[in-house]
This record gives sequence, structure tokens and C-alpha cells, in this order.
Amino acid sequence: MKASLRSLAVLLGLTVVLAGCERPPMDTVQRGYRGNGMEQVANPRLVALQIPKHQAPDPLPPASSEGPKASQIYQNVQVLGNLSAGEFVRTMTAITNWVAPEQGCVYCHNPANFADDSMYTKVVARRMLQMTQHVNADWKPHVGATGVTCFTCHRGQPVPAEIWSAQEAKGRPDSMLGNRFGQNEPSLKVGYSSLPVDPFSTYLLGGEKGSNEIRVASKAALPDRSNPMGTKDAEHTYGLMMHFSGALGVNCTYCHNTRAMGEWANNPPTRNTAWYGIRMLRDLNSTYLDPLQPVYPLGDAPKANCATCHQGAYKPLYGVSMLAEHPELAAPGGSATKVASAAKEKAKK
Repeated sequence: MKASLRSLAVLLGLTVVLAGCERPPMDTVQRGYRGNGMEQVANPRLVALQIPKHQAPDPLPPASSEGPKASQIYQNVQVLGNLSAGEFVRTMTAITNWVAPEQGCVYCHNPANFADDSMYTKVVARRMLQMTQHVNADWKPHVGATGVTCFTCHRGQPVPAEIWSAQEAKGRPDSMLGNRFGQNEPSLKVGYSSLPVDPFSTYLLGGEKGSNEIRVASKAALPDRSNPMGTKDAEHTYGLMMHFSGALGVNCTYCHNTRAMGEWANNPPTRNTAWYGIRMLRDLNSTYLDPLQPVYPLGDAPKANCATCHQGAYKPLYGVSMLAEHPELAAPGGSATKVASAAKEKAKK
């Protein structure tokens, strides 16, 4: 009897120890020089479960560009008025399928007057259209020729599955047990680690606070006013890195040379892409998303992070582009040139 109990205890112990492990086989791909351990490890069974949610929908039949413009036919068309009436209806139909297939047009429009702006969802949708065009035109260093559409984030849902707000990201408040310091609670945002659960407000918002330097190691032996990096900065940085890993379904070597994480030498090109992505998120959150806060009826405006588009894939929709069928979402722009210039200046230092 005692032997059986001991065997059962051992079995239970092994179950607990191995609960966090994944059974083989695993897929491993080397991404860097041999000897650096720069390998990507993936579970093919989990990848197979991911594939269905990363399928782009079939495009609608094209519409003629001939005829009067949408701005001549419909009232209060502020963004897509340069399209023909047929193209405009096609785009609106596609957006309905991408964002609110169950609710239909009335999710954003007053059915008694489609030109009316009284519904906050319409005001938000118009701003999202402008943001989508801005991403495709001005953030090519991150999205490339693939670009984004409303479907990239929404996937048939009125609200994207992966968003954050400053109110929710902070986690539970302090209690009589002490100051949580914004951490030490299970959160998927940081891989269920004990790291701070809100690295987004620190690094993914524009302005002085949101543009903090993402860094683990200090530039000098002791922090001072010119070198303020400390333990808390390292914890927030690691929290953000955990988010990156989960959002893209990758490990650290996807962007970093593990010989020296902080150095740029011998890094994969993906680290440059990620550098632009961080700055793109700061731009979108501070210019388009956070300013919508007064419009929302429930307080803080939802904001974007890496998971908003990627949703567990190293490339949203695994790199499938929908822009060829919707060129109206790829408006011209030029701010990416300024960002590229800033990157070159940074590399010289």
C-alpha cells in the first residue's frame, strides 16, 4: 500500500513538472550563424490550430471606376469620396463583411440617415479608415508591400480580439498585502510571468512617457540623471519582449543575436522591421487611437499592440496581401521617409 502511494506521488510530481512541457516532435529552424543558438522552435500542432484564423476572405467582384464620384452621390463622405459610386459601395460592403458581418451597416450608420454622424461607431470607423491608409502609405518600412486592411485586425469582429487600454492593462490595484508594483499577477500579456502587466503605456504610446527607451542593460555602472535605466526598466522591457514573443508566435532569436541581445551587429533583418513597428504603434496610438477617447461612451480608448495585427502569427495572415483588391486603402503619403532618415542617423551614433 505504501509503495503504491509512493508511486502515485511520484507520478503526480512528474505530471506537475512536465505540465509546462510540450510533447515532441517540434520544428526547429536555424536563423543565424551556427554556434549562436539562433533557432526558432515551433509546435506544428499549435501552428495547425492557428492557420484557420489567418485565412483572408475571398474578394468581392470588382466595381467599375466609371460614373459619378461617391462624394457627388452620397452626403458626408469625407474619406473615400474620390471613388466611383460603384467602388464606394463595394468598399463599404467589404468593410461590413470584415468588421460587422452580423450587425450589418447599422453597426455604424443611423438607418434613418446614413449621412448622420451621431453614432460613435461611425466616427471611429472613419478615423480607422484614415489610419489604415496612413499605415499603408507611410509605414512601408514595417508593413512593406503587404499592407493592412480592416480585416487584418478585426477578423469579422466589431472590436479586434487583441487590444489594450491603460485602465485594463494596469491589472489589479494594490491591496493590504502590499504594493504590487504593477506586476506579480498572472497575465497573458506578459506570458503569465511575474513581470509588469502594462509595458504598453510605457513604450507604445507617443510623448515623453510612451517613448521611453526600451533597454535592459544600463549604459553606465550606476544609474544617474543622464543614465536613468534601472531594474524597473529592465522588468518592463522584458514584459514587452514577452508580449512580442506571444504576439508573433516566435522566440527571442527571431529578432536578436543571442550572443549579445542589446547589440545590433549580426542581428536578423527582422529586428529592423520590429524597430519600425514599435514606432508605428506609438504613432497610431498617439495620433489616431488615444485621441478618440472622448468619443467612446465607456472611457479609455482601445489601443493597438503587436498582437492586434499579428494574433500569434509571425506575419499577419501569414503574409497574404489584400491590398491588390482594395487599392483605395493604400493612399499616398511620405512620413516614412522621415522615419527612415531618423533610423540612418541613429545607426551613425
